[in-house]
Amino acid sequence: MTETRTGYTNTDTQALVRPEFISPFDEIGRDEWARLAGETPMPLTEAEIAAFRGLGEPLDLAEVSQVYRPLSRLINQYAIAEREMHRLTRGFLRRRGERQSPFVIGIAGSVAVGKSTVARILRDLLARWPETPSVELVTTDGFLYPNAELERRGIAHRKGFPESYDRRALLRFVSQVKAGVDEVCVPHYSHLGYDIVPGEFTVVQRPDILIVEGLNVLQPASMEHPVAVSDLFDFSVYVDARTADIQRWYRNRFLRLRESAFSNPSSHFRRFAALDDEAASAVADEFWTNINEPNLKANIRPTRARATLVLRKEADHRVQKVLLRKI
Repeated sequence: MTETRTGYTNTDTQALVRPEFISPFDEIGRDEWARLAGETPMPLTEAEIAAFRGLGEPLDLAEVSQVYRPLSRLINQYAIAEREMHRLTRGFLRRRGERQSPFVIGIAGSVAVGKSTVARILRDLLARWPETPSVELVTTDGFLYPNAELERRGIAHRKGFPESYDRRALLRFVSQVKAGVDEVCVPHYSHLGYDIVPGEFTVVQRPDILIVEGLNVLQPASMEHPVAVSDLFDFSVYVDARTADIQRWYRNRFLRLRESAFSNPSSHFRRFAALDDEAASAVADEFWTNINEPNLKANIRPTRARATLVLRKEADHRVQKVLLRKI
């Protein structure tokens, strides 16, 4: 397999910037991207950033300032432009006075790539802009079918694949938020119990911005699902990295969870808590090879080219390039 000029294999880049055709993306290096923050304030402290760190992610003040500060500025400008378009459209239809629909952001990427951390950072940065003080973050975990239903359908081994989600319920949720429904409920998913918790919900109340984070949120429509949740996104981010790096991050995260969450007596994965490093690494690699890598290659990475913006990480988990869709 050959290497491209940026260090990504042809498989990993999937023709986003191949020379034989005009790419729909502008490729921006980290230094150039960092300068685009302009005079945007840096509202987060080192202590606040420490609370965002995922397992093993070397997130620091410089990373947030140079990568996510300009991104929050760009998204803020998109949100302002969307609000102006709403005003013009309402004026054209002579329906003035209707409330602006929430601005919806989708964040996609592989397991262990760091998309949850990206989502949390953006939630707090975007809430500091005066135009969008109310920002809600929802993960698609709450729209997984309960384990009993996955078993009934014979797809328990494909949890996390597109067919394991109640896509209609997810679409209905985002549609209701976009329509301005006062309160919309999201089922609660327990990572400790590895299942939906019956009767528990998170309530979303007419936010200025809704962030929807999940593996497959950029999936396109199909004959079975003629409208996709991504059709309702105003902006979308794909968090990208080499497959080998993501596998290593996944393995390292598994080892750390073995010492923390897995050791909880209520954990679904408590059977792995007593494994030594070699055995735990073997289990993590098996999960990766049989579940996560096939899902990444078949379902997640093919949606990357549908994103508004791609954050491309290097082996140290730091973003080194940004691909922004041309307008």
